[in-house]
Amino acid sequence: MKFLIAMDSFKGCLSSLDAGNAVARGIRCVFADAEIEVCSIADGGEGTIDALAMADHAQLMTCNADGPYRDPVLAKYLIFPGKLAVIEMAQAAGLHLTQRRDVLYASTYGVGMMIRDAIEHGCRRFIVGIGGSATNDGGAGMLQALGFRLLDERGNSIERGAIGLKSLYSIDESHVLSELKECIFEVACDVTAPLLGEHGCSLIFGPQKGASLDTAREMDHWLAHYVDIIKKYHPNANPNEAGSGAAGGLGFALKIFCHAELQRGLPLIAQILHLEEKIQFADYIFTGEGQIDAQTMMGKVPVGIAAVAKKYQKPVIALVGAVSDDIDIIYSLGIDAVFSIQKGPTALAESMHPPMAQMNLSNTAAQIARLICVASRHE
Repeated sequence: MKFLIAMDSFKGCLSSLDAGNAVARGIRCVFADAEIEVCSIADGGEGTIDALAMADHAQLMTCNADGPYRDPVLAKYLIFPGKLAVIEMAQAAGLHLTQRRDVLYASTYGVGMMIRDAIEHGCRRFIVGIGGSATNDGGAGMLQALGFRLLDERGNSIERGAIGLKSLYSIDESHVLSELKECIFEVACDVTAPLLGEHGCSLIFGPQKGASLDTAREMDHWLAHYVDIIKKYHPNANPNEAGSGAAGGLGFALKIFCHAELQRGLPLIAQILHLEEKIQFADYIFTGEGQIDAQTMMGKVPVGIAAVAKKYQKPVIALVGAVSDDIDIIYSLGIDAVFSIQKGPTALAESMHPPMAQMNLSNTAAQIARLICVASRHE
């Protein structure tokens, strides 16, 4: 019997790999001789590099980069055969990197430094995961790091961060890194927000990054000005395209200046991991996340895995920390059964203690394996 385990991370508790290994230990208690493969998985957001680092032929790279507020960080990215670099923007501009919440001055400059470093190492194809940002600068910082000169009316470089966009007057592309035109970008992006307006990045995500409502409206106004300037050089720039507002507008900059294609994150990552082939030859697929609810259907890892498994009529079992009351639609999307790993009422802090979560995952997986064992004897 062959089991494939592809767990999403339990945010703030367990990595994808730790969760998967815990499930594997539980299954092994019942099926000692089974073939069990743990596939670390992510959707392009925070944790993507760690999830993919164990993939076949992955080469882990590090580079010095600026964090969101110019603090130095050692950013990780991966190189795969075929001159492919996988970059997680949160490595240089992630909200998790700092306790500071001053989004006006948070910049994506470090993301551009990572791209530049990968280009210098020969990469010409990029997958960029853009979840978990601390920024709202429209990708201006990234552009500056790649050689785009964003200038004020006096011909001086604008300040880094969203605050700089209010004084933007012109864009000089004459000093852009020459190799950039040889590069192909795909963006792993599960946020469908446009750049501007009530549903845009400033008003929807700005408060999470430290913005008051008034500040969020100011940033939205500056981004609209940014678009007006960009349209002088790129008339077809469309701030309303889905995903343009991802990572504080980084999606928009990648689309316009790097000709990037914005895509759902999981399919891009699954392609690197050959996940469909693994699913095709498995007997049972175990997946899961910290909480399963109606939002899970919006492209999250368990449903993405189930969609592929459904093509091959493979049973999919989800193990989760918490289950909401609105999950009935999940069953129509390819997940066959959902199990909470909690043994009873437990304080959140206790249930999220990593050793406790791992033990609960293992115990629940073992009980499910016992059911599978009983069912297989009666087939």
